[in-house]
Amino acid sequence: MNIDFANLNLQYQKYKKDVDSNIQKVLNRSNYIMGEEVSKLERELESFTGAKHAIACSSGTDALLLAMMAIGIEPGDEIITSPFTFISSAETIAFLKAKPVFVDIEPDTYNIDANLIEAAITKKTKAIIPISLFGQPSDMNAIQSISNQYKLKVIVDGAQSFGSKYEFNTDSNIGDISTTSFFPAKPLGCYGDGGAVFTNNDEYASSIKMMRVHGQNKQYHHKYIGIGGRLDTLQAAVLLAKLPHYKNELEIRHMISEKYTNKLKNYLMTPLIKNKRTSSWAQYTLRVNEREILQTTLKDKGIPTAVYYPIPLHLQECFKYLNYKKGIFPTSEKAATQVISIPMNSFLTNDQLDYIIYNIQNNIN
Repeated sequence: MNIDFANLNLQYQKYKKDVDSNIQKVLNRSNYIMGEEVSKLERELESFTGAKHAIACSSGTDALLLAMMAIGIEPGDEIITSPFTFISSAETIAFLKAKPVFVDIEPDTYNIDANLIEAAITKKTKAIIPISLFGQPSDMNAIQSISNQYKLKVIVDGAQSFGSKYEFNTDSNIGDISTTSFFPAKPLGCYGDGGAVFTNNDEYASSIKMMRVHGQNKQYHHKYIGIGGRLDTLQAAVLLAKLPHYKNELEIRHMISEKYTNKLKNYLMTPLIKNKRTSSWAQYTLRVNEREILQTTLKDKGIPTAVYYPIPLHLQECFKYLNYKKGIFPTSEKAATQVISIPMNSFLTNDQLDYIIYNIQNNIN
């Protein structure tokens, strides 16, 4: 049996009629930049998330960049985040000549440990970026309390968590600004790069809308220094075809995660979802001591796996100038040697799930 990690082609085949129709409409009008599908998608995203403003943009990375630009991050400012994540979470901080300040993660959720944030705050700290890793939001009540006390802004990196919830709010409707990614392999993905920024703040929304088009408030009149950060119309058309099915896909992901957990929890460490939170299950990530052996065995059985992430950001060469040493964030470093993600998508069959589970159960030492 050969299993697809993300099943993107099968998803396309299921939604082919609507996807093709939406794309053809854009081709017929040939309005590829900021066409009507973009604004329509933004309204649909606002309805889905409950956020007052949804601003579509070119990627999850640019969404973070736009969010930081909107709150006025300047060279020398410090932003607190966690090192166990994809590089864009800290890369965008460094791109603006600000300083990423890392705080270790919780061992069970892989999200930033809110208990460690306060010790990392200095006079230069301007914001906190909690990352909703693998689909689950961070401890936002604790983080918001700290940010209120120290008058800091909170930007939620929800690249992997679109559609998840923290208490009664979606992941896109918490913090001062929230961001997401529509990269093809994300729970809701387009057919190229894409992302969005969410906020309830009118001023932030206004500036982000201008900054994504080179800071223009009207053509060739530039109020801000901005970027070319628009979502193209074709990608919006794809997302409009997929969004109506997304709630159902999230429910299926949840059911798959429950089956995985029930069958595997006695064999190795399975994901923990904290009370009053849900996950979009961007990844289903296990912990195992002899990861390479399990990976090789599963590969031989036609079961793909992935490692998110093998090297924490504080040990990456590009952040060497921050002078973090190995051992300073032990929880992140240990997770990087043990995590392994197995297939997670809403098109896995029961036979495939049973096959994956059986082969993990029978190959754990």
